[in-house]
Amino acid sequence: TSAALALLGGSVAALVVWKWLGKKMIQKKMVEARRTRDEGLKKMAKAVQQFREQVPSAQTDAILSLPLLELTERLREGSLSPRTVLYTYIEKALEVTQQTNCLQHIIPECEEQLQEIQQHKEKGLLYGIPVSIKDHIGHKGHLTTCGLVQCLGTLMEEDSVLVKVLKKQGAIPFATTNVPQSLFSYDCSNPIFGQTLNPFNPQKSPGGSSGGEGALIAGGGSILGIGSDVAGSIRLPSSFCGLCGLKATAERLRWCGCLLLSHPVPCALGPMARDVDSLALCMKALLCQEMFQLDPTVPPIPFNEEVYSSSAPLRVGYYDTDGYFPLPPCMRRAVKETRRALQAAGHQLVPFSPPRIPYVMTELFLKTFFADGGRALLDVFSGDIVDPGLKPLVNSCKMPRLVKKLLALLLKPLQFLLLLEIKDAAMISTCRSVKEMWNHHHQIQLYRSQFITQWKELQLDVVLCPVLGPALTTGYPGKLLTAISSTMLYNILNFPAGVVPVSTVTEADEEELKLYKGCCDDPWDRTLKQAVSGALGLPVAVQCVALPWQDELCLRFMKEVETLSRDK
Repeated sequence: TSAALALLGGSVAALVVWKWLGKKMIQKKMVEARRTRDEGLKKMAKAVQQFREQVPSAQTDAILSLPLLELTERLREGSLSPRTVLYTYIEKALEVTQQTNCLQHIIPECEEQLQEIQQHKEKGLLYGIPVSIKDHIGHKGHLTTCGLVQCLGTLMEEDSVLVKVLKKQGAIPFATTNVPQSLFSYDCSNPIFGQTLNPFNPQKSPGGSSGGEGALIAGGGSILGIGSDVAGSIRLPSSFCGLCGLKATAERLRWCGCLLLSHPVPCALGPMARDVDSLALCMKALLCQEMFQLDPTVPPIPFNEEVYSSSAPLRVGYYDTDGYFPLPPCMRRAVKETRRALQAAGHQLVPFSPPRIPYVMTELFLKTFFADGGRALLDVFSGDIVDPGLKPLVNSCKMPRLVKKLLALLLKPLQFLLLLEIKDAAMISTCRSVKEMWNHHHQIQLYRSQFITQWKELQLDVVLCPVLGPALTTGYPGKLLTAISSTMLYNILNFPAGVVPVSTVTEADEEELKLYKGCCDDPWDRTLKQAVSGALGLPVAVQCVALPWQDELCLRFMKEVETLSRDK
């Protein structure tokens, strides 16, 4: 007996030591990654200083204030040099990351690309434009970490298709931006590179998972960025940071990069910028022969300039709540004001009710991600330090099936905590067999068909609807996963959807928020109220949606909304 106890004690001690050594190894890798990042930023800061000494007359503020379309014209005609523009934006990006921690790396090869574009016989549509890219969009010789230690050792062997096309069009990818750990969050924090902050208010999140892009562009450190969106990851940072962002129809843009989980809701790429014309120019540049040749799975459909430039009146469906998670008063105000402006401009506005959002959220969306009870998600975090914002979700996936069922049964009548509701959805809405998984895929297709039928019956061109905002306080997105129903819906449907800032939070909005009860004044509603309070002056946006493959129409509608909001 004593020998058995000694053996057991020795085994426990060995396990404790093994875990301690593992944690130490992880911490060492993280420290090394941060050191490499910091050294790279210092090196680029020196390069900027050398440039400033060589070209002291560069008009930094004037360059940074130019809209993308005007900047491209100036570069193409030669009144501005790509070198001057590149170093101006690197300098500003370094300044913005000091305030927000938005950068992972400045790409040193951008200097090689600067030389390369000057050898091109033809100047591409994005000639000389510095472009930032989200961490997991692959660039040769660089990491795609997804905020995970397990991804720190693998450098990309070649550029992703998207980066190759950007370079072919004369763009200069110059920075990779921070993301939340695993990308499965709409905050922007990971244990390796830390928390990214909103450039307008350091207490607030920039959104996620393209939060580094949001913070960098909104802070003025990039004029054009590329993000990705599987539940709102382009649109939420755009909403929180006052940017325009487009989640394209998923199949129109492809890339080879890091994607940790495969599921029937496709990950869509899209541009983020300060105005809609910039998004349209980026899409026009990307939807070219180079893209179609490099990736034959992308349908060869060039950008339709005629649709984007049209001024024909639109038939616009609208709603200011999806009936599932009521958004703060300022976001609903934005939809109402935009609706009135569109009506006054001669467009036809039609009430529209998206069907069965509670069903979509729990049975289609959450079931997609937790079909296996969260096991694939746990594999992603295996051997990693979990970011505090993701711990409740990871811990819920670790709980035994029986415990989750009992908790859900006991606490559901009390509407206790959102996270327990997530546990409930993650556990009970699983696919327990291949047959169930096939049926789940079928249910998604069926819902898409029903939604399109309702859209067609009303003869709609586009839909105007709310988006989550204003920016949540850091740490809160992890407590409010199901608050993203407004964006998640259009990932399930795979409709192109974009965000346009139309207003800012007023004192009247803050006063009205004090009376906000949400759906039934439960802990979810009270948590959201806390998360969005103290947002005076922060951006307020709306969401614009079109049918699949009608990305140009979506952009055209976004442009109309942008023009009307600026004319107020």
